Amino acid sequence: MNWQLYIILCSDDSLYTGITTDVERRFAQHAAGKGAKYFRGRSACRIVYLEMGHDRSSASRREVDIKKLRPEAKWLLIASAGNQFEALTKSLGLRNLSVEN
Repeated sequence: MNWQLYIILCSDDSLYTGITTDVERRFAQHAAGKGAKYFRGRSACRIVYLEMGHDRSSASRREVDIKKLRPEAKWLLIASAGNQFEALTKSLGLRNLSVEN
């Protein structure tokens, strides 16, 4: 199964990191305030980072590593060439990965 690691920019400018097999479904859950307690006090604005091609184990390890990073390091990761978000949205035509304010 293809697991993806994602980072969401939140309404309070914090960054949330998670893993899933269906990023579009998972983002919709977060945007609805469901799926993670983290979103009870803030809302999900948009996905800003995506890594694909993981199995469950490697995605979980990568998630732990990224959650340990300082915010500045996460922003550098988001700006890096390893960010597969643009490629995925173009190739799959995904549209529901941000919330209009």
